Amino acid sequence: MAALAAALSLVGCATRTPPAAPAESPPQASQPTGVLTPPSPVASSTEAAAPATDSSTPPGADSRYTERQDAMSLADRLATQYQLDPAWARSVIGQARYKDSVARLIMPGSSTGAKNWTLYRSRFIEPVRIKAGVAFWRTYQADLQRAQDKWGVPASVIVGVIGVETIYGRNTGNYRVLDALTTLSVDFPKGRSDRSAFFQKELGEFLKMTQEQKLEPTTVLGSYAGAVGWPQFMPSSVRRYAVDFDGDGQIDLQRSPVDAIGSVANYLGEHGWKRDLPAIVDVTPPSDEQALQTLLGPDIKPTFSREAMMGLGAALKDSSDALSGPLALVKLENGGGAPTYVAGTENFYAITRYNQSSYYALAVIQLGLAVERAMQN
Repeated sequence: MAALAAALSLVGCATRTPPAAPAESPPQASQPTGVLTPPSPVASSTEAAAPATDSSTPPGADSRYTERQDAMSLADRLATQYQLDPAWARSVIGQARYKDSVARLIMPGSSTGAKNWTLYRSRFIEPVRIKAGVAFWRTYQADLQRAQDKWGVPASVIVGVIGVETIYGRNTGNYRVLDALTTLSVDFPKGRSDRSAFFQKELGEFLKMTQEQKLEPTTVLGSYAGAVGWPQFMPSSVRRYAVDFDGDGQIDLQRSPVDAIGSVANYLGEHGWKRDLPAIVDVTPPSDEQALQTLLGPDIKPTFSREAMMGLGAALKDSSDALSGPLALVKLENGGGAPTYVAGTENFYAITRYNQSSYYALAVIQLGLAVERAMQN
């Protein structure tokens, strides 16, 4: 989930928004996610913001924030920060309702087993999602090609992101974004590291977004973490990276798949996507344990040249000049089985800016390729 995952990965989330992974799989970092996480995958969660103030009594289910002084003080501060009318900001935040389910869902999930890429993969590379991806690609083939031509992001990667995030618009979230963001801004649950500052910023971005797009704030729906639309962008990512790709004069990630296509491509382009560079390369890791640990040390951050990786004993299937940039040796656990390894390029790393998870990034890549193969049948 764009602009959410990075902030929540600090406390063990995701973006999320892709659908929650089973207990045996690694914790979601967007979502996105987006979007969702994001999610941030790149937005900063360290900007100064006042901590949420506890109410004198625990909020009840669906209780309104109109009588909460801490919520009204937050409205005043966001109005100043985002150049909003204070009375309007108070009125909108006053209409938000506390959602106990949001507070529950944002907590880390329990994990009773080891990380398992094979199981995680099965959630996304499966017949229903592939069939929906084929229909999506065929419907928007010209728009996917336009995005690929403009930003250099392959159609398969764009299709993979939107498929993992929302199954091509099927699961965009049924929470009022106003409720979700206000709950997490003012009543962030105890029991995990406090990320209320991040959500306060996103609430301000949401209010500004609704003004810019002339939306009624109480009608915008999204994920439990406040991610919006087909690509599950957090409000800050909507304002910074979303584009009007269908040319109708309005950015609409909720109802315009074409805007979603362009926005995903623009997001990845802004986060370092390199045209014509593969995202992953098949690799056999070195047998020497010390060399293996050296390569795994930087995690998903591309650090080693092709020559340096091969010098440490890794065997790359592709040693062409296309791999002139840095690489990362990425390890994905398979429960008790042998792990899966890939060499990630700067483009693999760009996908993890959407959701800081190597499992997520590889699922995006493999879903897009599976849809592409099905298109040819």
